[in-house]
Amino acid sequence: MSGHSKWSTIKRKKGAADAKRGAIFTRLAREISIAAREGGDPDSNFRLRLAVDKARAENMPKDNIERAIKKGSGEDKDGAVFEEITFEGYGPHGSALMVTCVTDNRNRTVPDMRHAFSKSGGNMAEPGAVSWQFDRKAYFAFPSSQLSFDKAFELGVNAGADDVIDGGDTLEIYAPVESFKTIADALHQAKVTPDESGLRMVAKQEVELDVEATLKFMKMVETIEELDDVQDVFHNVKISDEALAALEAA
Repeated sequence: MSGHSKWSTIKRKKGAADAKRGAIFTRLAREISIAAREGGDPDSNFRLRLAVDKARAENMPKDNIERAIKKGSGEDKDGAVFEEITFEGYGPHGSALMVTCVTDNRNRTVPDMRHAFSKSGGNMAEPGAVSWQFDRKAYFAFPSSQLSFDKAFELGVNAGADDVIDGGDTLEIYAPVESFKTIADALHQAKVTPDESGLRMVAKQEVELDVEATLKFMKMVETIEELDDVQDVFHNVKISDEALAALEAA
């Protein structure tokens, strides 16, 4: 599972985030708006607090954040109405994907997603055809410089985590969804700022591909991630160290 955090780190190092700053702000704004449906106060709406913290970590302007909250909470009557959609599909060599989207136009998103799958050698699946291969988990990743593995392990166990993974420069915590707030609060008290935190779809069993097939698959993931409405892409492919090296060199 640690291949995920390593690939995320590689993308950040390659400057992909800076190159797509506008797209990142758009996705963050939509995430905030969806969360704000449950209340516009981050202190009482934990999901909104998480979305706002993530936006601040990306240096999203305060005005953008406040505008997104107003759209979601209903204060801005002229704001677009967003909905969440989850797509399931298959990639090359028996790979499986779960894609979460936030959109204001389902009639645009569905054909865009179908095209992205087909052009990469995959295909969309019916609801439920793929999701059974995944478990929904709370997920946190943060630099090991902020907290030692021993302390992270103790924190995670005490807060109800399923697993704490030492990825070298990055530590990861996986936990039941209901433990999300407990772990987030514990990390906050320990002055740890996660690079990533949220609810993830984690594959029950990963598929191992050779380097060439992995590169082809990750190209498909990037194609899907580039769609404006896509928030997250989860998959069951295990990214080997050899494949990570090839991705970093590409």
